[in-house]
Amino acid sequence: MKIFLLGFMGAGKSYWGKQLAEHLELPFYDLDDVIVEAESMSISDIFANKGEDYFRAKEGFWLRELSESENFVISCGGGVPCFQDNMDIMNERGTTIWLNPELPVIVERLKRKKSKRPLIQDLPDEELLAFVEKKLAERESFYRQAQITIAESDSITLDTFTQRLNNNA
Repeated sequence: MKIFLLGFMGAGKSYWGKQLAEHLELPFYDLDDVIVEAESMSISDIFANKGEDYFRAKEGFWLRELSESENFVISCGGGVPCFQDNMDIMNERGTTIWLNPELPVIVERLKRKKSKRPLIQDLPDEELLAFVEKKLAERESFYRQAQITIAESDSITLDTFTQRLNNNA
């Protein structure tokens, strides 16, 4: 089973990815962590020193490398589906799940971890909602290509994932 978790930053991809991988007894990869390890620098440092284009190229490279594996759960960075032909690759090679929490939930989560997120780390809290709305509008057409959508209002549990995966099979 090959599962790709998609969604905006703060959607819960890493959290649910770990839970789901453990539950299904599959290897778990957080694409951001894989890049940090391979580059020996933080995402913020990669953005600052090598630029966003370099980072997006690395996302595409590692997405393709990891998706050659037999079984896995991959937590993708929020922008992964929007660059190169990543969304097509994920839909061809496995099951894509869009985690789509409500906007206030995303904003509240991001406020707590801004320093780890290069796209928002210098943004004042009062501008965060407008930024998220704008970016989400840009990315939504890509996210909507996911085979499964799970909204926060679904009261997510591991059963939510397994039921949706079974219904999608």
